[in-house]
This record gives sequence, C-alpha cells and structure tokens, in this order.
Amino acid sequence: MPSNAPDPRAAAPAHASAAAATLRVLIPGLLRSYTGGEAVVELTLPPPHPPPGGLAAPSVETALRELDRRHPGLRFRVVDEQGSIRRHIRIFLDGDQVRGLDTALPVAGEMMIVGALSGG
Repeated sequence: MPSNAPDPRAAAPAHASAAAATLRVLIPGLLRSYTGGEAVVELTLPPPHPPPGGLAAPSVETALRELDRRHPGLRFRVVDEQGSIRRHIRIFLDGDQVRGLDTALPVAGEMMIVGALSGG
C-alpha cells in the first residue's frame, strides 16, 4: 500500500533556508604573512539571512570577510577600494574562476586565491 508520507530523498523546497558552507581556502605565498604562514584556512560560514522570498547562500564576499576577521588586512590585498577583485588576483571555487564577490559558495568546497605573476 503506497504511503502518503513525503519522500525523505526529495530536494528541499525553494523556500527552505540555505545551509552553512564549509570551505577550504588555499592561501598563496604572497598572502601567508597575513595568515601566520598558514597555506590552508578552513572556514565554516553560517547562511546569511535570506532576502524576502529568496534563498540566500554565503558568497565569496562572506568568505573574504571571515578571512579578514581572522587575519586582518588580508581582504584589502584581494579586494580593491571599489569592492572588486584586484586585477592581479584570481579566485577559483572548485577549479572555476570567480568573476564577482557575489558568487555563491558551494555547501562544501575549495576556494583558491592566486596572485598573478608579472615581470618583464
């Protein structure tokens, strides 16, 4: 006899609250003076308050602010005064380049900050 109980494997409804993000952040050598030499920083970011009618997830900005809270000065080396990723910095989430700080984070993943090499 079929049950009317909901399938526990079904996806959460769109109005459900977002989950916390667990992020492994790889820090390049040029920024390790801010992290006390740490090459990897583990972050657990709580979900932000969702906007009315929408689902919110922690963003790259959320992660950078948490990094800066723990390691003051680091965010300024990654983000310029206009709130954009600096020209000589690249950020990757699970191997894909991030274009903006509003990019949502996966529930679990890896963020890599890379400093561009230059010379002549």
